[in-house]
Amino acid sequence: MPENYCVEMRGISKAFGGVNALKNVDLAVKKGEIHALVGENGAGKSTLMKILAGAIARDNGQILLDGGEISITDPKSARNLGIGIIYQEFVLAKDLTVAENIFLNRLSEGLIINWKKLYRKAKDLLDNLGFDINPSATIDTLSVAHQQIVEICKALSENSRILIFDEPTAVLATREVERLFTLLETLKKQDVSIIYISHRLEEIFRIADNITVLKDGSTVGTVRTKDSGKDEIIRMMIGRNLESMFPDRNAEIGEEVLRVEGLNSGQRVKDVSFVVKAGEVVGISGLVGAGRTETVRAVFGADRKDGGNVYVMGKPSNIKSPRDAVRHGVGLLPEDRKAQGVLLHLPIKINSTMSAIKKISKGMGWISSQEENKLVEDLVKKLAIKTSGIDADVSSLSGGNQQKVAFSKWLASNCRILILDEPTRGVDVGAKVEIYKLINEIAGQGVGILMISSDMPEIIGMCDRVMVMKDGLVSGELAKSDLSEESILRLAIGG
Repeated sequence: MPENYCVEMRGISKAFGGVNALKNVDLAVKKGEIHALVGENGAGKSTLMKILAGAIARDNGQILLDGGEISITDPKSARNLGIGIIYQEFVLAKDLTVAENIFLNRLSEGLIINWKKLYRKAKDLLDNLGFDINPSATIDTLSVAHQQIVEICKALSENSRILIFDEPTAVLATREVERLFTLLETLKKQDVSIIYISHRLEEIFRIADNITVLKDGSTVGTVRTKDSGKDEIIRMMIGRNLESMFPDRNAEIGEEVLRVEGLNSGQRVKDVSFVVKAGEVVGISGLVGAGRTETVRAVFGADRKDGGNVYVMGKPSNIKSPRDAVRHGVGLLPEDRKAQGVLLHLPIKINSTMSAIKKISKGMGWISSQEENKLVEDLVKKLAIKTSGIDADVSSLSGGNQQKVAFSKWLASNCRILILDEPTRGVDVGAKVEIYKLINEIAGQGVGILMISSDMPEIIGMCDRVMVMKDGLVSGELAKSDLSEESILRLAIGG
């Protein structure tokens, strides 16, 4: 390979519990470039970077720095070689100061800490990046964006020449994202090599010089950003064209399964009425704060209703809690998957059956392990969940596979109405396609689906009709033939 590569990873392989996470992966990054690493959830991006950062060991392959092979045995050895990583979830001591976090691994140069020198060095690092952050402030007083800057300073303080960013904008507001991009350009001019992991292709095409695509733990290829396009990258990621993302909607629309009349809940839900029929996908669109999530939470019994009626299968239902909703055959896939959708530190088996205990129970409430295992194994196969086994913790899965586990819970319970709140948030393009196909299949089985999404193409591509909300009210409804970004926005903003 050319000598101008700062870091090379050749033939990297890694397996976890019999599942091949990486298979002969190659990556080459030049000095002073921003190199994007993209792929579906579970493609191996984070695993590859954890190997480079010394967090996990590779099974096979070579890592070269400036053309010479190196050995990385742990995070400390990676840092000593000038390799730093900023994880999506920051590794900071919240009760310590900014300066203490930046120099946590080397607070003193002897037996005594020179606090004055420590704070001065921290301020110099922060000033060099263009951020006015008090080095004596504790981490828990900082914004998320400023915590990220502390992480970057921590890496730079160890003379990092290679910086890895794992989904750095996932927790940032728009203005903060702009400042991060400016900072990345500054680091690039200082000959720092940046490896940038993101699902957001618009970011990739804005800041990256080169893009490497991984799929199923293997390298698909590397392209120059200026010579490529979004459609090509998606095709490399998922093996199909962008146009085929949304499946054809051919489910037969049946009888009414859910009717909501005059629903009121708090300040965000005002006199909301709508109907969902069997086999139908009804979208709820609107701007942030329009009352979409609050509406479905009230229907599901997670939030208190102040007025209105809910009818399930044509009969009045007094749903006052999620338990009541489940008894009536209503399921909810919440917006916050990790906090509310799944129990991360419990096995797939428990997550998948928690809404279907009666189905796998025998007399006296005893759970049949045989019935439980069969049900979950069938669900894992049907949903194509990539896992080492049904006893694996959900936390070990990629975001897309975690979402499939959340779906499996409701498939196991045979619900008649499924409410989806941002079902593809935080998952990559390939996982989105699989989820779209799953939604279509569920609707094809006669389940009525109510779906919230902030993704306009998703709402337009998946829904039979769309209800638009504004300021807690239903501002209008659009048939499939009338759906467009313009028509939805007109109702959402009241224009």
